[in-house]
Amino acid sequence: MHADRRTPVALLAVLYTVSGGLCLIAAVWPLHPDSPVALFIVTAIITLTCGTAFWVLGVRTRWWAIHAAIALGSVLVGLLAWRSVTAVGIVGMGPALIGIGLYAAHFFPLSAARLHVLALVTLATAGAIAAAPGGFTVPWVTLVVGTVALTETQGRLARNLRTAATTDPLTGVANRRAWEAEAARNLARAVRTGEPLSFAILDLDDFKVVNDREGHGAGDALLCELAAGWSRRLRSTDLLGRYGGDEFVLCLPATDEDGAWQFLRQLDQTHDFAWSVGLATVRKDDTLSSVLARADASLYLQKRSGRTA
Repeated sequence: MHADRRTPVALLAVLYTVSGGLCLIAAVWPLHPDSPVALFIVTAIITLTCGTAFWVLGVRTRWWAIHAAIALGSVLVGLLAWRSVTAVGIVGMGPALIGIGLYAAHFFPLSAARLHVLALVTLATAGAIAAAPGGFTVPWVTLVVGTVALTETQGRLARNLRTAATTDPLTGVANRRAWEAEAARNLARAVRTGEPLSFAILDLDDFKVVNDREGHGAGDALLCELAAGWSRRLRSTDLLGRYGGDEFVLCLPATDEDGAWQFLRQLDQTHDFAWSVGLATVRKDDTLSSVLARADASLYLQKRSGRTA
């Protein structure tokens, strides 16, 4: 799931606002004498209100509210399908189905997107079956199958793109950008709650010698071995990232300085290769840059005085 809510909230606001506008147009200029004008008006009020709320709240919108909005959209699609007076009107729900499915697939984890699409097609199909018109079975089945296929394809593609964007391709740990984003969130929470938080910079000793003597393939293999060994020792809340070259960074939530040193000694037991470490525990007025600067200064002192990790 996207950590940054700006794009999903903005797009959701657009989708709700446009949908509300279309419903309002359908209420003012109905295409059939028996069109459910009252339902169009109520739907327009709901969707325009939600769209406005998302515009106003912006990034303050919680993820649960975004999930709830998609669920609400599924319910409204089912109601509109149920009250449709023509087969064309029922099949006309197609763009809404596809739009909701693609939105969920792009912004939600694949498992959550699948649940949303399951609820969507179930509600929409139930509404279509309960509707008065008939003769739409073949196009409706085609529509549902297409929605599911497009959602699955987009979900898998989005998952792969998110993995590629946040993961170091060599070691499989978080890359610098992803690590900094998550570390900043941990720092903000620690400063707000007063919970201890420690950061460590891990730098391999004489790594260049490995590349010079055994080749870059051996150096890459060593980086992978170290990262894998460290990762196996991490707690679920810890975050390991590759900062560049032979330098790694570690975020240790709910860990003070003594606890961090104890944990680092455990990491040292995972591999024989020597590495040095700089450690800093968060202070009240810290930023990510300031706490990492202290960790880097600590690393410099460790390098000068000899390895202690």
